Amino acid sequence: MIFGRVKSLDAILATAEKKSLHRSLGALQLTLLGVGAIIGTGIFVLTSEAAQKAGPGMMISFIIAGAVCAVAALCYSELASMVPVSGSAYTYTYASLGELLAWTVGWALVLEYAVAASAVAVGWSGYFVGQLRGWFGVELPQALIAGPYAGGIINLPAVVIALAITGLLIIGTSESAKVNAVLVAIKVAALTLFIVLALPAMRMENFTPFAPQGWLGSGGSGVVGAAASIFFAYVGFDAVSTAAEETKNPQRNVSLGLIGSLAICTVFYMLVASGAIGSPLGAQPVLNAAGQWLAPGSTELAARCATIAASAVEPLPCSKEALAHVLREIGYLKIGNLIGLAAFLALPSVILVMIYGQTRMFFVMSRDGLLPERLSTIHPKWKTPHIITAITGVGVTLAAAFLPVGKLADIANAGTLFAFLAVAVAVLRLRKTHPHVKRAFRVPAVWLVASLTIVGCIGLFIALPSDAQLVLPVWGAVGLVLYFAYGYRKSHVARGIDVAPVAPEAL
Repeated sequence: MIFGRVKSLDAILATAEKKSLHRSLGALQLTLLGVGAIIGTGIFVLTSEAAQKAGPGMMISFIIAGAVCAVAALCYSELASMVPVSGSAYTYTYASLGELLAWTVGWALVLEYAVAASAVAVGWSGYFVGQLRGWFGVELPQALIAGPYAGGIINLPAVVIALAITGLLIIGTSESAKVNAVLVAIKVAALTLFIVLALPAMRMENFTPFAPQGWLGSGGSGVVGAAASIFFAYVGFDAVSTAAEETKNPQRNVSLGLIGSLAICTVFYMLVASGAIGSPLGAQPVLNAAGQWLAPGSTELAARCATIAASAVEPLPCSKEALAHVLREIGYLKIGNLIGLAAFLALPSVILVMIYGQTRMFFVMSRDGLLPERLSTIHPKWKTPHIITAITGVGVTLAAAFLPVGKLADIANAGTLFAFLAVAVAVLRLRKTHPHVKRAFRVPAVWLVASLTIVGCIGLFIALPSDAQLVLPVWGAVGLVLYFAYGYRKSHVARGIDVAPVAPEAL
């Protein structure tokens, strides 16, 4: 039976040793990797999306999304310390719930990482355009800086950055990690500067009305709807567990990297959100001439924003460079431009980590025989899985070229929430089937924490816009066709191959 195809923990660990990635990352590097993945488009750009959905109530949205991620992070920490190999939720599901569900989870993670990278590329494009306008007075044609949703044709800057990051990852992980460390420092410095300058100028009257769209609005609006979108601002901490196989002392360092990066980012988010809401711009949603709410990423909102910006200050929900825009309106024009420059320089680190995580998902799935093993071929010179990195880069580029950042973020969230739910179930399952396996980190009150993770993931998924909800089952159906066409027959577990054959030199 398909559900009986459970890969043993011993086989998973042995497979990793036969065709493994070099262990070189410590707790600090993992924390930086997590911060690099988390602090990105979610706070630099999606603050505008959250303001349009919930107004000042996005403060609570951050708390809701962060709480779900916190309990999920605890589940991830136990599994990562127990099964310290690449693959994240996919590997954990394979060891507990069987091959079919493992494939489904892995396929959902492919959606998460690839679409999330596309979203960040679109977010970077907004800051790039703002930098050209702010420093040099150069206005690029609308047709080349936005997809059809906003009256354009193609988002060319997003295409360029997606291809550039793909090339960097093909060249080598070591070079990528060094660049990532520098860019993480730039992002943290920029957010710290924003907090220092924005909080003193905060106007408390801007927090009223606090939840103009209510708690559960229609079409993904309201405080909970914003939480479902701003959840994207926390996504990325799980990318740390995909690097478990490259981590020294993973039983200790993966847990520290997961919890540490999430804690650091949560503190930043709450302070940054307060500064943005309290600024002269405020954070009230943009309405049409009839006083009706407009959905983020819609052509109607884009047209309304263009109308308002032509005769007045661009509202926060309309800005594609939210934090830079806030500081300019406070009176820090040059510093606002510098914040925009920091985002321009640092957002590529998020694209880098997301594509990195997605290629490692393909790597481990092909190593298990569920995808053609040629995909996991290591380049003889660069020591990277260059084939799957190139394929991923093309997919990321196409999505970034034509879709809006909000839609991309919601689609990525759908895949992520499904994977997080599977992780929570896997923790409970492995506690029952493998109670004596060594766990350097154990989830406290595991039934409560795992149950909260499951309920939280389902709740946020329901709060997503309907089009984002529909993408997951459609994507899953495509994945099932591929699985039964190839993976079902070629799976190493199905063929009785417990350990993958020795392959080209590992990373």
